[in-house]
Amino acid sequence: MLVPVILSGGAGTRLWPLSRELHPKQLLALAAKQTMLQETAVRLAGLDAAPPLLVCNDAHRFLVAEQLRQLEIKPAAILLEPFGRNTAPAIALAAHAALRLAAATAEPDPVLLVLPADHVIRDVAAFQAAVRTALAIVHQGGLATFGIVARTAQTGYGYIRRGAAIGGVHRIDKFVEKPNLERAQAFVDSGEYYWNSGMFMFHARRYLEELERWAPAISKVCRAASEAATSDLDFIRIDAKSFAACPSDSIDYAVMEKTGDAVVVPLDAGWSDVGSWSALHEASAADAHGNVVRGDVLIEDSTGCYLYSESRLVAAVGLEDTVVVETKDAVLVSPRNRVNDVKKLVARLKELGRYEHSLHREVFRPWGSYDSLENGQRFQVKSLKVKPAGQLSLQLHHHRAEHWIVVSGTARITRGEEVFLLEENQSTYIPLGVKHRIENPGKIPLHIIEVQSGAYLGEDDIVRFKDRYGREGSTG
Repeated sequence: MLVPVILSGGAGTRLWPLSRELHPKQLLALAAKQTMLQETAVRLAGLDAAPPLLVCNDAHRFLVAEQLRQLEIKPAAILLEPFGRNTAPAIALAAHAALRLAAATAEPDPVLLVLPADHVIRDVAAFQAAVRTALAIVHQGGLATFGIVARTAQTGYGYIRRGAAIGGVHRIDKFVEKPNLERAQAFVDSGEYYWNSGMFMFHARRYLEELERWAPAISKVCRAASEAATSDLDFIRIDAKSFAACPSDSIDYAVMEKTGDAVVVPLDAGWSDVGSWSALHEASAADAHGNVVRGDVLIEDSTGCYLYSESRLVAAVGLEDTVVVETKDAVLVSPRNRVNDVKKLVARLKELGRYEHSLHREVFRPWGSYDSLENGQRFQVKSLKVKPAGQLSLQLHHHRAEHWIVVSGTARITRGEEVFLLEENQSTYIPLGVKHRIENPGKIPLHIIEVQSGAYLGEDDIVRFKDRYGREGSTG
């Protein structure tokens, strides 16, 4: 049984301001109409694989679940890491979960196909052919990784030097850290090196055996944290107390560089990890002048640029090799050869305590989203969008009152002991300290304008009493 394991962690700071801590790049549609997570799931069709098993950050759980629901894909499980500890522990948690799920089947030791959720792969047929090639060696006890055929010298990737050929794949001679440009060019010229893709394939038990041998501390903690895991709605929560003691290490360092059974499978499939705005530019279709344009953009006499508009007109004249990215609350301008330094800006935003490092102006919740339209002294205006059958928690605020106006759809309102419906163009008022809730009982999205007024308007002024999404007492 082939079980895809999709790793949906990471913050993607180099793709700020589109990618934020609470809405990272794998949950964005950067290179296609679907999000990168969705593209990863869709390219599995035709592999005769079981439903995917996902590992993600607790804060992303509802977004991940919703994006799979849109594809009508029911995952085997969604594992929630309480903290990021790199890929070796994440894969170990997935291996334990896969073994538990497969225990009652005729194939109790599944093959894991480990895929980061934030990769672009243009040639799906070539990708699937490489997976089938790897399967034969994996069934013989091998631990496979996929090496990207390197056609250009890149300093942003690690490299794998191939060894002896066996059955269409190669033993791994060594892993090499990200090189300088001169070394990278020598690697490409030799024809003996691949880019390290971060994709892997092996039997679940085989990986855990090697992890126990080479990284026993990680193995012990992950076993304990998995055994103490609990169910929460459609999610599996990894035990935080146990997992806190887990060392942080990549699968490359923890296992693949040490095991004697590692092999590399060549992959030439239009791959990119979209690790920067420059990489996204290269992975996107450009016009005759090398410009990639997304959204409402006008350009004149510009070449080699990446220009993105989310909410308004972006106009550019005379730019060369420049990245301009506009969102509702931030604008990034950078030379393409400096985009790796965007992460420094994100670090500064975090140091300054600004929300833009983690949140967009539009914030997504399991029931829908809210967008902060206007802020002023003692007032705030928000646009709420509630999905069909969506329901906000039963809550109250100590420091603010709220006015709600229905723009479209139908709202079921709880206000104190009252429960009533509001139609389009109708409104209501929620006094300070009164329990309240909004629900969408209809089959079309509900759109509400909310005007808040009071002495304090922070999101932490919420006391939750009942919540179908298990968020009682929280502000998320």
